[in-house]
Amino acid sequence: MMVEVSSVPSISPATAATAATTTAITGPAGDSPATGTYGRVAAWLSKRVEVALARMDLTLPQYRVLGILAEGSAAASGLADRLAVRPPSITAVIDGLVARGLVERKQEDSDRRKIALRLTAEGVRTVAEADRSVDEYLASIAGCLPGRDQATALRSLELWGRALTTFHQARRQLQ
Repeated sequence: MMVEVSSVPSISPATAATAATTTAITGPAGDSPATGTYGRVAAWLSKRVEVALARMDLTLPQYRVLGILAEGSAAASGLADRLAVRPPSITAVIDGLVARGLVERKQEDSDRRKIALRLTAEGVRTVAEADRSVDEYLASIAGCLPGRDQATALRSLELWGRALTTFHQARRQLQ
């Protein structure tokens, strides 16, 4: 299954299966991962997500914030914790999203000192479009794999999502 995504370059399965790519991801025999490659592959994949987001003029940090806010409103301090960044870093990202009309700040009724962050209607539309763009691009990359490996590659991303959620929840319980 090959999914074409406009303005994102696609490559043929033959090109993707070059020996250089295989050797970079697996050991010399081509059957097991080489030491240290998981991190490099994750970083490479992250760059591919950035490429898919560029079409929408979104950065990876902006996409991460929009994704969390799509789950519900949050305070900036909670976002910083969830994204593992310092509060000043998240403030700059939020300021940019507010300026674009994707996020709004609203005082909490229960405590007027607290400011909640919520997606605007445009923010909801943008994060949905960004999700589609990234998913299609990742599916097009996985489409370079033979048959069942395509589904396995995409399923592994779902499993990583579950692992990260569980890891985050366990870490929060220790605090």
